[in-house]
Amino acid sequence: MSATPKGDTVNSLLRALPPMRRRDPNEPHHTATTLELFFDLVFVVAVSIASKNLHSFEQEGTFTVGIMGYLMVFAGIWWAWMNFTWFATAYGTDDWVYRVLTFVQMGGALTFAAGIEGIANPTEPNFTLGVTGYIIMRVAMILQWLRAALSDPVGRKTALAYAFGVAAVQIYWVLFLFFCPREWIIPLFWLGMLFEISVPFLAERIKPTEWHRHHLTERYGLFTIIVLGESILASTNSVIEAGQDPEIFGDLVLLSITGLTIVACMWWLYFALPQQDLIGDLRTSVRWGYGHYFIFASAAAVSSGIEIALNFETHTTGLAAAAAAATLCVPVAVFVFFVWLLIVRPLCSGPINLVLPLGALLIALASFAPYSLQVAAVLMIVLVIMVARKGTAMGAGAGAGQDGEKGAGRGAGQGAGKGGERPSAT
Repeated sequence: MSATPKGDTVNSLLRALPPMRRRDPNEPHHTATTLELFFDLVFVVAVSIASKNLHSFEQEGTFTVGIMGYLMVFAGIWWAWMNFTWFATAYGTDDWVYRVLTFVQMGGALTFAAGIEGIANPTEPNFTLGVTGYIIMRVAMILQWLRAALSDPVGRKTALAYAFGVAAVQIYWVLFLFFCPREWIIPLFWLGMLFEISVPFLAERIKPTEWHRHHLTERYGLFTIIVLGESILASTNSVIEAGQDPEIFGDLVLLSITGLTIVACMWWLYFALPQQDLIGDLRTSVRWGYGHYFIFASAAAVSSGIEIALNFETHTTGLAAAAAAATLCVPVAVFVFFVWLLIVRPLCSGPINLVLPLGALLIALASFAPYSLQVAAVLMIVLVIMVARKGTAMGAGAGAGQDGEKGAGRGAGQGAGKGGERPSAT
């Protein structure tokens, strides 16, 4: 009896895999799955560690090193999460192969999280764990794209472009890990990230992938809640400290209320307007999707600012009052500015497009004012009232753009143009 040729064996194994069907961009009720929420849970760990490292550097007054390391770490977190999210909205079949590869990505994310301390200090770097974890995540993503190419003849060329593009960049990261001189770490790291974010530009020019716009806005909204959750924890720590130190009880309770007010306003501001119509052609999708790096990173940095304010009240940092306040006011200002730039400005017209960026500037300058955090909180309340009224006038109350069932059919119905491709920007 003759042996089975190797090619036939491989083909038999490939045929045994469940096909990876392309998701319908018009699919109603396409909302976040339990697997996606489980995936996000791993990134909670990474965000928490990144925020704590930023807090350590800010508490010591080493702002330049701390902020640069934080931005580098968060770039890795954001990009790995974003790639999974956009892939899942197009090919999230949730079969056993898809789940196993997602678990591999989660393992890579945990490895990356364990290496955050080495990445977060670019002056004394140790990238081994971080880069290893990142490559694990990306290799799993390569396998997902190869499987999509195998099952989807229509999107095969685009899927292969993603797979080979991501693979090429991982070779760069291996070379970076073993051969990068210490003095070149920061510029060569950002060069690698530039290569990473270039892959979708090249792949999507072959044939645009079909995205479910409501599903994407829901996933981004859920991740925004995750990063804001770190600040809720920081506000809770203020209450805990207040119970342990009666002499500054009133100051710490005020800090807790102020922190919660600011975070609640950030949430309200982000969800005040529907966002699914902001995802159109490649240009508008990239602007909205990539720009969220600044929204996510600034929102997560607010927790460090609240912790620094707590350190200042308890005299456990040597920072001046303005510097301590800036660790909270500046991230809030960045958050407000990019919410205006990415969400409010494309959807609204009139004075609101002057007031919001001006408000962001005033929040940053509040660092130098007496009761700076309370001033920032009042400014946030004013901005929220303006944007929420605009949302109501547009027929979308706070969070209406993220409503799970009602928005799914509407967002999906607008999610594809003629022939099932993504529409051009209107």
